Amino acid sequence: METARNIFPHRKYWAKRFGTAPVLPMSRAEMDQLGWDSCDIVLVTGDAYIDHPSFGMALIGRLLEAQGFRVGIISQPDWHSPSAFKTLGKPNLFYGVTAGNMDSMVNRYTADRKIRSDDAYTPNAEGNKRPDRAVIVYAQRCREAYVDVPVVIGGIEASLRRIAHFDYWSDKVRRSILPDSKADILLYGNAERALVELAHRLARGEPIASITDLRGTAILRKNIPDGWSEIDSTSVDEPGKVTPYLNPYSETAAVCTEEDETNRAHPTHQPLVRMAHPAHDRTASVIRLPSFEQVRDDPVLYAHANRLLHLETNPGNARALVQAHGDRDVWINPPPIPLSTEELDGVYDLPYTRRPHPAYNDAKIPAYEMIRFSVNIMRGCFGGCTFCSITEHEGRIIQNRSETSILHEVEEIRDKTPGFTGIISDLGGPTANMYRLKCRDTKIESACRRLSCVFPDICINMGTDHGPLVQLYRKARTLPGIKKILIGSGVRYDLAVKSPEYVKELVSHHVGGYLKIAPEHIAEGPLSKMMKPGMGAYYQFKELFEKFSKEAGKEQYLIPYFISAHPGTTNADMLELALWLKANSFRLDQVQNFTPTPMALASAMYHTGRNPLRKVSRQGEEVPIPKSGRARRLHKAFLRYHDPENWPLLREALKQMGRADLIGGSKKHLVPAWQPVGTGRTPVNNRRPETCKGTARTQHTHDRPRAARRAK
Repeated sequence: METARNIFPHRKYWAKRFGTAPVLPMSRAEMDQLGWDSCDIVLVTGDAYIDHPSFGMALIGRLLEAQGFRVGIISQPDWHSPSAFKTLGKPNLFYGVTAGNMDSMVNRYTADRKIRSDDAYTPNAEGNKRPDRAVIVYAQRCREAYVDVPVVIGGIEASLRRIAHFDYWSDKVRRSILPDSKADILLYGNAERALVELAHRLARGEPIASITDLRGTAILRKNIPDGWSEIDSTSVDEPGKVTPYLNPYSETAAVCTEEDETNRAHPTHQPLVRMAHPAHDRTASVIRLPSFEQVRDDPVLYAHANRLLHLETNPGNARALVQAHGDRDVWINPPPIPLSTEELDGVYDLPYTRRPHPAYNDAKIPAYEMIRFSVNIMRGCFGGCTFCSITEHEGRIIQNRSETSILHEVEEIRDKTPGFTGIISDLGGPTANMYRLKCRDTKIESACRRLSCVFPDICINMGTDHGPLVQLYRKARTLPGIKKILIGSGVRYDLAVKSPEYVKELVSHHVGGYLKIAPEHIAEGPLSKMMKPGMGAYYQFKELFEKFSKEAGKEQYLIPYFISAHPGTTNADMLELALWLKANSFRLDQVQNFTPTPMALASAMYHTGRNPLRKVSRQGEEVPIPKSGRARRLHKAFLRYHDPENWPLLREALKQMGRADLIGGSKKHLVPAWQPVGTGRTPVNNRRPETCKGTARTQHTHDRPRAARRAK
C-alpha cells in the first residue's frame, strides 16, 4: 500500500495567530469575541454541535482549526431559505456539508417508513429539525447563499450515496448525490486526510475544479483524462448480456490469478480473487460501471455494479471507478489511506470541550448522554456484514489509537466531564474486540479482495491476538478514580473464542450484568446472506461466558440481537428462530426489522433479488426477499412471539405453513389458541377461558433479559 503524507505537519494557515477557540463559533457574536472578521470554513450539520470527538463536525472542525483555519459551525439550520446559511457570513474557502452522524433518512424514518417523533441528535430529542436527504438540501442552500463559494459534501449520508443507489424510502434507484446536491466535490469515508489536503490547496489559491486527484473523493467529469486506461466493468465480473458501452479497451479481460480455497467450500460466497490487468497500470486505470440509466432500469446490472464497487474498496489495490449520469461522469477516486496510530492519536487529542455548545444551556441531547463517558479506541471493521454501513464508510482496515492516548482520554473524562461517577461506559468502537487485529502480512493485505476477513471462516492470515486489548483493559481499570470499565460495544464472539483469556478478562471485570452480542439469526439461509457466522461460535462463546461468570461469582446474561425480514430469510427461517428463542427463554422487547441503506450489499439483494456475494449473472442465484408489508410484519412478529398483539398474525401464518400443531396452551406450543380481550384486534368472544383470568404470561425473574433497541 502506498504511503501518505502525515496530516499534521502541514504549514499552518496564517489565521493560526488567532489561537484555539474555547468552542467553535455558531454566531457572529461569538466570532466577534474571538476577533474574527470572517470564517475561512463554515461547516453545516444536521446534528446539534457537541464538541466531542464522537461527533463528526466537532472532530473535523477541531482538525481544521489545528491546521490554522478559522472554522464556524451552522447547526440544524432552517432549510426553507438560504438566510440561515449566511449566519456566519461568507466563508473564505468553502462550505463543508454533512447530514450529521446518521443518515438523515435512517434518522427520520423507521424501518416501516414511518416518521419518527424524536431525534437523538437534537436538544431535548426534538423531532423535525432536519430535512429529508439533508445533504442535498443543505448543499443547495449554501449555493444559493453564496454562489461563488465552493461546496464540499461528506459524512455517512454522502459517503453511502456516492454512486447510483437504491433508495428504500422512495423505492427507486436514485442518482449519485453529487450531481443532485450541485456540490463541487464529495469526500467519502473518514475524510481527514482528503479534507486537510483540500483545505490547504484551496488556501493556496488552487481552483476547486482542478483538484481531481485526492483519494477518497468523488467529482464530476466530462471525459476520461489523457493517460488513463478505461476498463469495462463487465470484463472484470461478467454479469451476462448487457447493452455495450463504447469502450476502446473492452478487449482487455480480467485474469484470475489466485483463488481463496476456503471460499470454494462455501458456494454461497463467491471466491474472491486477485485480478490482473497486464495491459494497464492500476494507478492509471479506471473501471467504467454501468451508467445510472442502465442500473436504474436493469436489476442485474445494479447488483453487478454494487458488487464491483465493494470489490474495489481495499486502499492497497482499488482502482478508480466511473459511472455515467447523463452526459457527465461521476468519477470516484480510490479509497483514502488509513490513518496511522500517530495520526489517529493526534485527531483524538485535539482540545475538545467534550460538551454540547453552551448555546443549548441545560437541554438534554440523548446521543451525547449515551457516549459522554465512553472512549473510541479504534475505527473500521473487517466483518463485512452485508446489512451494515460501517465497513463501507470506515473501511476494513482497523485504525488504532495508542494505549497512551486512550488512557489519557479516560483521565480527561474523569477530570473534566460533569456528572462522572467513576464508571466508563465503553472502551470500544464499531466492535468491542478488533483493537489491533490485522492481517499478518502487509503484502497480502494490500492484494486482498475478500469482502470479509471472518466469513465464511476467519481468514488464516488474520491475526486474532487479543493480548493488547486485555492489557488496555487492565491498565484502564487501575487508573485512580476509575471504579469500573464497562464494554458497551458489541463483541464479535467468533473472534473472542480464539482468545479465552480475553473472554475471561471481559466477563470477570467488564460486564455490568448484561453483554450484547449479535448472532442476527440462527438459520443458514439468512446468515449466508448477512455474511455472519453460524451458531457454533455462539455456543462456544456462551459456554466460556457462563464458565467465567460462574468462576467470578457473578450472575450475568447475554443479550442477543436479531434482524427480521433480512434478504434470504423465509417464513420457515423465522419460525425456526422463534422456536429457538422460546426454547432459550428469550423474550425480546424491541427488535430490528431490516432497513435497506444505500450502497449496502444486502440492500442490493433487497432491490434486485440477486446475490452480489457471488458473480452476478442473468441465470445466477435469486434471493428470497420478504418485501411486502405483511411479510415484514410477520417476520417481526416471530421475534416477538410472546406479544398478544402478534398472535392473530402468527396463528394465521402457522396454519398456512402447515404448523397448526404449534398453536395451543402447553409449553411446546408457540402461541395460544385464545386471545386476551382488547388485543390483536380480535372479536370479544375469542377470549381466554375464565379459568385463566389475567393477561398474557409475563417474564419470570429467572428468564433472560429483554434486548434493547439496537444502536446504529
